[in-house]
Amino acid sequence: MDVVNIIINTVKNISINSVLDIIVVSYIFYKIYMLMNETRAEQLLKGILLIIFLIPISSLLHLTTLNWILSKTLTIGVLSFVIIFQPEIRKALEHIGRTTFTDKHIFENEQKADEIITEIVDAVENLSKSRTGALIVIEQTTGLGDIIATGNELDSVISSALLDNIFVVNTPLHDGATIIRNGRIAAAGCFLPLTNNNTINKQLGTRHRAAIGMSEVSDALTIVVSEETGIISLAVNGNLTRYYTRDKLKDILIRIITSRKNKNITYKEKVKSWLGKADNN
Repeated sequence: MDVVNIIINTVKNISINSVLDIIVVSYIFYKIYMLMNETRAEQLLKGILLIIFLIPISSLLHLTTLNWILSKTLTIGVLSFVIIFQPEIRKALEHIGRTTFTDKHIFENEQKADEIITEIVDAVENLSKSRTGALIVIEQTTGLGDIIATGNELDSVISSALLDNIFVVNTPLHDGATIIRNGRIAAAGCFLPLTNNNTINKQLGTRHRAAIGMSEVSDALTIVVSEETGIISLAVNGNLTRYYTRDKLKDILIRIITSRKNKNITYKEKVKSWLGKADNN
């Protein structure tokens, strides 16, 4: 009975603030784990946790030398974690930054979105048929101002003819990415970050690596047209899916943009499902 009374008294003394505190901290640790899951940082984090677990044990057993080594290793390990995994930490912080309560407007309305996407996919189809390499990035909630600054700012109305001309070989703007922002062509000839993922198909060139890299550091939708084969690909959330037709590409772009605009809580899961079905590779 004494044990029961202790438990009851303990429960009674727990305030709402304490419960909220536990829930918030648990959620933070859960999100950190999910962001690091299946990355290089996960293995180092496990090693740090093991050291943290062994330090009090070595102290309890009076293993002075081992305790000193583990303590110094922990200090160096945390510093190494920050230095070595700077790209992963940056990616995690950018991911957190995208998790906002209010999304900026990508397009004015669904009709406008349909018109703009139609112009884009018409251009992509033409570029694919002529086997003209192309890289088109559609900005969503992550601002791409730093990427736009690397190219030539245009602020032009979107048309398939203009996109076709931008990517004509040996013209000043063809070698780079074109950025779509707020329903307009913001810039062309922009440089994108390349992915560090060494597991992707070795046959994929720089354009595809740039598309994947862009999708890893932002929620942008990046369309690639292969110069060698004319194959149309789409990079979203660090994943590249290939072999799109004009209609399939339009359908998936409209779905993703509409789902984002409607603030669908299963946005990522739905996008992953759609991309899986669209990829004929």
